[in-house]
Amino acid sequence: MEIKQSELILNPDGSVYHLNLKPENIAHDIIFVGDQDRVSKITAHFDSIEFTTQKREFKTQTGIYKGKRLTVMSTGIGPDNIDIVMNELDALVNIDLETRQPKETLTALNIIRVGTSGSLHADIPVDSIVMSAYGLGMDNMLRSYIIDRVSDHALEEAFINHTQWDMKKGKPYAIKGSEKLQQLIYSEDIHTGITATAGGFYGPQGRVLRLDIQDKELNHKMDTFNFNNNRITNLEMETAAIYGLAALLGHNALSMNAIIANRASGTFSEDPYAAVNSLISYVLNKLSV
Repeated sequence: MEIKQSELILNPDGSVYHLNLKPENIAHDIIFVGDQDRVSKITAHFDSIEFTTQKREFKTQTGIYKGKRLTVMSTGIGPDNIDIVMNELDALVNIDLETRQPKETLTALNIIRVGTSGSLHADIPVDSIVMSAYGLGMDNMLRSYIIDRVSDHALEEAFINHTQWDMKKGKPYAIKGSEKLQQLIYSEDIHTGITATAGGFYGPQGRVLRLDIQDKELNHKMDTFNFNNNRITNLEMETAAIYGLAALLGHNALSMNAIIANRASGTFSEDPYAAVNSLISYVLNKLSV
């Protein structure tokens, strides 16, 4: 069935609407960052850059790093942006944009998020690296899709029971990261665990300025949660949405987090830029093997 113009919107030049990209503009190995300024910090390591574009907060550069073609893309902040980015990237490789028909042979992208995050545990200090074995979504975005075949129901129920979750906020979802990419990127020097994804930065992450929040103890409850020896290691705003849409669409996704804040100790990295640069070098070196 042909996908209607109102459902898959293309620009006059044939590129996908928000990302401003055509299929030939992207590699099949893609690094996500939140901040558009971080794109050039990563591609500064490249041997060459073949393509650059930007529309709104979505900046993309594709080039060569140690003989490997890579794309780096900024997603902006939050799961709503991830919904745009993941669906449009999938359209680039798995929908014929001329006929508007899904392709018979599908392509699986490899997507690695390189982001910053806050740790919930004193023993995961600032300037360390966390690999997200699972994404735990508290944002409710993915519930617009049919996710039962990709979500971990046991983890979801354990979290709901442990935190006494108020279902008026929507049901949390849990998605496992790509085992293929975990094997490629893992080393003994990094931490692994569950990354919780919030739908906002202040109240949804337990920050109180002038507004009371629904559950002031939620961060403490998350700190004491354990599922099959997996703790909730950190809290951010994209990972679970990436994992969920990647699993549904048939892509591989992994989130790597530079810890720049420790919520348990109340500390913040003295040089967050160095922490991010260390993570960038780590991921690039793993991808180029």
